[in-house]
Amino acid sequence: MRRKLLPLAGLYLVQGLPYGLQSGLLPVLLRARGLSLTRVGLAKVLYLPWLFKLVWAPLVDTRGSLKAWLVLSTAALGLVCGLLAALPPAEAGPAGLPVTVAGLLLLLNLGAAVQDVAVDTLAVQLLEPAELGPGNTVQVVAYKLGAVLAGGGLLALVPTLSWPLLFLLLAAAYWLAAALVWAAPALQQLPASGRSEPPLRSLHLLQDLLAMPGTLWTAGFVLTYKLGEQGASSLFPLFLLDHGISTPELGLWNGVGAVVCSIVGSSLGGALLARHRQPLALLRSVLRFRLGGLACQTTLLFHLDTPGVRLGPSTVLRGAALLSLCLQHLLGGLVTTTTFTLMMRCSQRAPRALQATHYGLLATLELLGKLFLGTLAGALADSLGRPLCFAFFLVLSGMPVLYLSLAPGSLA
Repeated sequence: MRRKLLPLAGLYLVQGLPYGLQSGLLPVLLRARGLSLTRVGLAKVLYLPWLFKLVWAPLVDTRGSLKAWLVLSTAALGLVCGLLAALPPAEAGPAGLPVTVAGLLLLLNLGAAVQDVAVDTLAVQLLEPAELGPGNTVQVVAYKLGAVLAGGGLLALVPTLSWPLLFLLLAAAYWLAAALVWAAPALQQLPASGRSEPPLRSLHLLQDLLAMPGTLWTAGFVLTYKLGEQGASSLFPLFLLDHGISTPELGLWNGVGAVVCSIVGSSLGGALLARHRQPLALLRSVLRFRLGGLACQTTLLFHLDTPGVRLGPSTVLRGAALLSLCLQHLLGGLVTTTTFTLMMRCSQRAPRALQATHYGLLATLELLGKLFLGTLAGALADSLGRPLCFAFFLVLSGMPVLYLSLAPGSLA
């Protein structure tokens, strides 16, 4: 199993770099420059290519070899980073980002989304059912390690690391990953692909996908399970910044500390799944804990919204705020690993000729739910106020707990 997990870990690591760059680094830098929460949230529009994975997922299923898709998409990411290093623009765009940078980041997301389809297809085809727990732990942990390296790590180095050097390092990482994928022994003998099977060419492909056992319920769950958590995790660090926590300290806690807690949660989820815990049963317990953690964070926010309250150094309130931040990421990591295992189990039941498209559908809906609240969270806070906004997130986090009671027996 190690020969399978090592190349998957490397691919998911470099796949997390664009997300960390844009979720950990850009929001803090834009907010520190004085942009409103609404304009900071608009920067998430750069994630748009991830919502169209279903456009090229059928191509990955039916055109060329899976190894070629992996190598070419990873090398292309290195090329875009090289362009970012060589062509830093000066003109600012509507979201507070330079126009050329925004365009190249959009291309970076396009390449990362294509790579994501190929890597997920590799995982679905390579892993046996008993290996899904450890495999999805590697997926989530490696992805988040990449995110923290490009998010909190780069945020700490920004004062001393120049723009060209920053992206040259990222380009080198992508090109090294492409070379390792090309030479990886586990990828020399991939399972027989669906390219030998006649692909389904129905005019109603989406209906065919949703008709597969458990897909419709799983699609509804992955679309909604992160709504409240994503809204809270997008705004809470910015509120801490507004209440006196410095940018470097916030980068350390929200970029490194929070992701370490998320990795611990993901590893715990993988360990529990490896002990033959069923994903649905584990989700029922963990979602309740997450709801309780968000309730505590909301209560803390109501107190922080009291006039004159600030997070002074070495205060209990400051410690409680940072602990709340880390706890939510720990529980979020546990929930994410368990949910991805559920998604992959559902996709393995699809015909091999449609597995990339099937998993691409579920992954797109999962991302759509996160982006929807992540993008609108700032506007909601500006219009509703912070306490009411977090009360709304709390209600959204309670919805998946109720939805689990409708799970079909085919996913048990």
